[in-house]
Order: sequence, then C-alpha cells, then structure tokens
Amino acid sequence: MDGAVVLRHAARVRSVHTGAFGPPPWNEGAEQAAAFAARLPADVRRPGFTAALAFDAGEVVGFATAFTTGTPFPTGRCYPQAATSLGPRRTADWLCGAREVDELAVLPDHQGNGIATELLAAVTTDAPKGRAWLLTSVRSAPALAFYRRQGWTQATHPAPEGQGVAVFLGPRHPARRLAARPL
Repeated sequence: MDGAVVLRHAARVRSVHTGAFGPPPWNEGAEQAAAFAARLPADVRRPGFTAALAFDAGEVVGFATAFTTGTPFPTGRCYPQAATSLGPRRTADWLCGAREVDELAVLPDHQGNGIATELLAAVTTDAPKGRAWLLTSVRSAPALAFYRRQGWTQATHPAPEGQGVAVFLGPRHPARRLAARPL
C-alpha cells in the first residue's frame, strides 16, 4: 500500500511497533517508538516506498515498510555498522539502489501465524532484480532464525557478544552467494 494509507493508520502502526519491540530482546521504549513515528511521514515520501499492513478484526496487528536505499549510503541510525561490516564497495554495490526492509513488526499475540512471512513477501517480492536487504539486531535469535527460514542470507557476522546488527540479503539478491560465510 502507499504512504497515505499507512499514515491514516499511523497511530495503530506506532502501537504495533511498541508492542513488538518493547519486550526483550529489543527493549525499545517510548523514545524509540516516538522516533519511529516521527520519521514515518518522511519515510513514506522516500523513493520506492511500499508497505503492508496486517489486520485482525479491523485492527492493525502487523506491518512492514520498505523503500529504496539511497546513494550515497545513509549515515544515520545503524547504517554505519552495516557499512563498516561490508566495506565501501560491497555496501555501494549490494545495498544502494536496493529495496530496504526498514521495519517488520507483528504484535506478540499474533506471532507464529505466518503474518510476518506474508508481510515480508509483500514488501520484497517485486524488488528490482531481486535486490532486497535488511538490518536486524543480533540480540534477537528468533529474528535471525526467522530471516534464515525465509531464505535470506546473513551477509555480515558481528561479534557473538550479542551486540550490533546483521545485514541480510533477500532470497533473490544477486550478491547472496558472495556474502561471507560464518566462521
């Protein structure tokens, strides 16, 4: 769906964000939810923006947002960790101009029902030349396992202390076979 539809549901999308990312291992509080909500109106205007919402009884219970990663590669949020892990050439070649899954969230009571799988597919199936990617925290073993089950390839392998982010390349991303394998 387009940005206007997402913005009409912005309050509920923010609530889903809070419900999904508030509990461990994410432990994101009101400040992170407010930051997400504050950037959403700008995100819907980004090139290539797309989103999917999941409803149950008329209420939003999950969402995914994605857009085209710009060139030069962004420098805010967690982007520097990804760029450092991949190096400048792979960052530019693999991520810039590709479909970036920015957020994927499902309320805990609705997890395990295939909603996240459908949301992820909805925002990545039509990625140009299959070039889709995302960042996720290495603190969440369930998230890492979920993306692997969906056929995504972890392209970076941060330290095992549970810190940092991991870059995943989508199942049809042409660079998946070039990604470093874990030790």
